Amino acid sequence: MDAVTQPPVIRLHPEDGVVIARIAIPPGTSVAPGVTTLRRVPPGHKIAVRPIAKGEAIRRYGQIIGFATRDLPPGEWVHVEECVMGDFSKDYAWGVDASPTAYVPEPATFQGIRRPDGRVATRNYLGIVTSVNCSAHVAELIAMAFRRNPLTGDDPLAAWPNVDGVVALTHKTGCGMTAGEPLELLRRTLGGYARHANFSHVIGIGLGCEVNQIGDMLREQKLSGRLRSMDIQEMGGARKTVAAGIDFVREVLAESNAVMRETVPASALCVALQCGGSDGYSGITANPALGVASDILVRHGGTVILSETPETYGAEHLLTRRAVSREVGEKLVGLMRWWEAYCEREGAEMNANPSPGNKAGGLTTILEKSLGAMAKAGSTNLVEVVRYAEPVTAKGFVFMDTPGYDPVAATGQVAGGANLVCFTTGRGSVFGAKPAPSLKLATNSAMYARMEEDMDVNCGTILTGEETVEQVGERIFRTMLRVASGELTKSEAFDFGAAEFAPWVIGATM
Repeated sequence: MDAVTQPPVIRLHPEDGVVIARIAIPPGTSVAPGVTTLRRVPPGHKIAVRPIAKGEAIRRYGQIIGFATRDLPPGEWVHVEECVMGDFSKDYAWGVDASPTAYVPEPATFQGIRRPDGRVATRNYLGIVTSVNCSAHVAELIAMAFRRNPLTGDDPLAAWPNVDGVVALTHKTGCGMTAGEPLELLRRTLGGYARHANFSHVIGIGLGCEVNQIGDMLREQKLSGRLRSMDIQEMGGARKTVAAGIDFVREVLAESNAVMRETVPASALCVALQCGGSDGYSGITANPALGVASDILVRHGGTVILSETPETYGAEHLLTRRAVSREVGEKLVGLMRWWEAYCEREGAEMNANPSPGNKAGGLTTILEKSLGAMAKAGSTNLVEVVRYAEPVTAKGFVFMDTPGYDPVAATGQVAGGANLVCFTTGRGSVFGAKPAPSLKLATNSAMYARMEEDMDVNCGTILTGEETVEQVGERIFRTMLRVASGELTKSEAFDFGAAEFAPWVIGATM
């Protein structure tokens, strides 16, 4: 269909009382039979197409996204002042929509790196993890010694072309914290990265007097033999530790470089599903297209991880219907209860509005964002629910408990074993996730054209009618395979991915 022939609005479901502006719409524009806009409506925002009474539920995708604050006439712009959260009953209907997965007879393949233990990597990094903020600078100095100089072009790793880089993963915690859940969560995250298939070798750098002792972490996370540990105090200071770290990297570079990509099945892919800087088009284009790609990957035997529990809040009943068992569904509902208690303790709101950027893009309530965000996980069964940074071992669609903040959520997913990240954005988020490559999916063509150096896939062609959701989903899946085979993403070319490492910090800072 020619883009010129497209109507100015999109209707997502017959039961919806609103439509979505495809473009900026001036007053007096016809948006439905007998309905014209009462004022200018920005692109991605909602317009009432029938009378909606004060207190009445407002629906998008056929689902409740909020309730009208006043009587809304047809043609009215519906946004944060007109639509607010409210209570409504949910039917969890455990597993009612679960059905056998239609696996493909001949799974797709990609060129991956098979590790000695059988796991498959999509990249080949050397990693440096830190037990505490106090060792962060030392770790960064070690990594810096092997970083390509963008001004001169000098590349210390030029002789080892199969090594993708040396990355330092630093954070701001590890001491001044309590034992128990906060320490357990940090160690689980660091352990997940230390074991990640995309690392050939890993150094652990500590200070020596922190709460998160390197030796205790090694024992708890069973990392002995996997990680070379160094404590700055025991090594004799920062300079000696940096020198020892550089020496270790030089010692193992030849071994790390001795890898060959080989043909492996798509079932070896574990993809983290992320969205950030969302807009009103996210749930129309990029998210459902990624959902199609997710379904394709699951049918090829692979795994996808949806997360961001607060951004599933209010719509979790749509996932419990897809759960393979009541036990799995109840795990998800249990997470929602934990988050309600957590927010009450912290004086926060689970049903708070989306971020300023989300609202500017047309999203009004957390329900509206949740419904669009969930589309990334497609339509296959929910096979497991795991805690933050827990190893993901199930094949299929898995939910991981994380905050909604993108870097923290993605850090948990990669710690769980994700070897590829797919990140949808409408406003233009720039993001990396070393050691996993991160694909950026643009929801609209205008942003894609403006930020093409940061975006990998344009899903805005769905809006213009050039492609269907299914066609873009297939294109995303094929892009996944190419990137998993070694093709660089835009964020990798710009060296994103180390600064975005952000373990979830819970509990008191002492």
